[in-house]
Amino acid sequence: MSQHLKKIDTANAPSAIGPYSQGIEANGFVFVSGQLPINPKTNVMVERNIAAQTKQVLDNVEAILKESGLTFNDVVKSEVFLKDMQDFKEMNAIYAERFSGSIKPARQAFQVAMLPLDALVEISCIAAKK
Repeated sequence: MSQHLKKIDTANAPSAIGPYSQGIEANGFVFVSGQLPINPKTNVMVERNIAAQTKQVLDNVEAILKESGLTFNDVVKSEVFLKDMQDFKEMNAIYAERFSGSIKPARQAFQVAMLPLDALVEISCIAAKK
């Protein structure tokens, strides 16, 4: 099966902090692992507010998509994990700026007890190749 898989790896997004890949291409889809608000240049989490963290997370997602030749317009499904659902409105406004195409991806949003590195937000997605 591994011959059908292609690892997506870019220096423009944080390195994986565990046994996973930034992204995997398989059967015409790109699966982007959950991204944390880590600046890939400094390898440090950005300031602790939902706006800054959401922007960094989406920058990281975008870098992985770009490495695959894709954009936010190619995303068919995303998942948003929030430490506090009270941050939903502010996260959603920033998310809407980046996912601005006419067809929005399907999405789920969850409040979770804790995220890695005690981040406020994590986002993963699936994109389709044309």
